Amino acid sequence: MKFSLNGKKTIVTGGGSGIGKAISLTLAEQGATIHILERDLENANITVKEIENKGGKAIAHLCDIANLKEVQNAIASIEGTIDILINNAGIAHIGNLEETKEADMDRIFNVNIKGVYNCMYAIIGRMKEKGGVILNMASIASTVGISNRFAYSMSKGAVLTMTYSVAKDYLNYGIRCNSISPARIHTPFVDGFINKNYPGKEKEMFESLSKTQPIGRMGEPEEVANLALYLCSDEASFITGTDFPIDGGFIKLNG
Repeated sequence: MKFSLNGKKTIVTGGGSGIGKAISLTLAEQGATIHILERDLENANITVKEIENKGGKAIAHLCDIANLKEVQNAIASIEGTIDILINNAGIAHIGNLEETKEADMDRIFNVNIKGVYNCMYAIIGRMKEKGGVILNMASIASTVGISNRFAYSMSKGAVLTMTYSVAKDYLNYGIRCNSISPARIHTPFVDGFINKNYPGKEKEMFESLSKTQPIGRMGEPEEVANLALYLCSDEASFITGTDFPIDGGFIKLNG
């Protein structure tokens, strides 16, 4: 079977909702054992239950990825080889430079940058023994200017360049490191953002945001998950140090 992950021990951060949940479900269907690192343990356990109901294997770990000690303890509790790490967890911030306070910068840095560092740092020694795959969730904001996303763009640019650095430094250990850069994906976060900021105009704003992608709609979490599955599989064994936009044509076709 192509894209089989049978027996692959996989860590997914932020697997309790949105893209992380879709990735967890999709990889579990292909035989991976999923370890979810998540601050929201209730949502993580819901994902675990869905995986188990389909005959898969999954475990939830309460963990704040911004805290290195918590990450190290969670990963230390996972026995044996860890084959795949997917750094998906992240938070957003809306605002330009002047609208971004120091506390905003610190919060974004701690989760979106230090969180990715913490997970890679905690796992790399074990992964060096037998090789593996690291997949980081970047963003189209890593490479193109997005209005009012100063802190978020900063953080995702860092994720992209960390990906390149790790791919280069660990080639000889059989570790592949790539990233995915989604455009706007229809997740609960998007719905919550629209409901909070545009009450009474939810449908109008959803359509407006959808049309920012040249293809005319938002992406679905399952579409990102399918790309993640490929990049984590042996079928992608010749791919490392590469960023993969999944953006409905946003980067190349806008303007």
